[in-house]
Amino acid sequence: MTVCRLYLITPPLGLADLDAFAPRFAAVLAAGDVASALARVAPGSAGDSKRIVARLAEIAAAADVALLVENDARLAPRAGADGAHVAGAGAELTQALASLHPERIVGAGELRLRDDAMSAGEAGADYVMFGEPRPDGYTPPFEDTLARVDWWAEIFQTPCVGFAGTLEQAATLASAGADFVALGDAIWRAPSPEAAAAEATRRIGAAASARA
Repeated sequence: MTVCRLYLITPPLGLADLDAFAPRFAAVLAAGDVASALARVAPGSAGDSKRIVARLAEIAAAADVALLVENDARLAPRAGADGAHVAGAGAELTQALASLHPERIVGAGELRLRDDAMSAGEAGADYVMFGEPRPDGYTPPFEDTLARVDWWAEIFQTPCVGFAGTLEQAATLASAGADFVALGDAIWRAPSPEAAAAEATRRIGAAASARA
């Protein structure tokens, strides 16, 4: 039986955010069953991206969590990250796979069409992600994400990640067969991010067990 686990997406971080965020990040990783985390660098902070990612990579490594970099395959090895998450199934994915495989993870998101997801899987992406917020702030309707996860889980072997805006949605995605559930603001904006991570772990574990 495949165990559904958490995939955390950090808020966009600048260097000034790091001292406050780092201990919270460590506490959340300790509180939940987190498989991986995606480090997002705030707009305008590209010059500090290596320092930001390296700090998070140290924390993630200590917790046995894979840390991925958003849309910057070149940064991943320089900052000690475990891989990269890229948008789409085109040239960026091809380049990331060529530069990072097989030593590091390469995932694909922002897959607007089913054909895009299939192309990413066929190209060798380690996972595909459905439903995450796009750079312009748009988040696909949850019903669409759920349908995409259900379709993928029934047919394909490549792991899939479904983005959940709430803990209730996280459990629903686990029931549909997601290998990982991605959470962002539902964790970081909770009154207690650690408690939210623990509760998310409990909910997706129960949902995945019921599906099996």
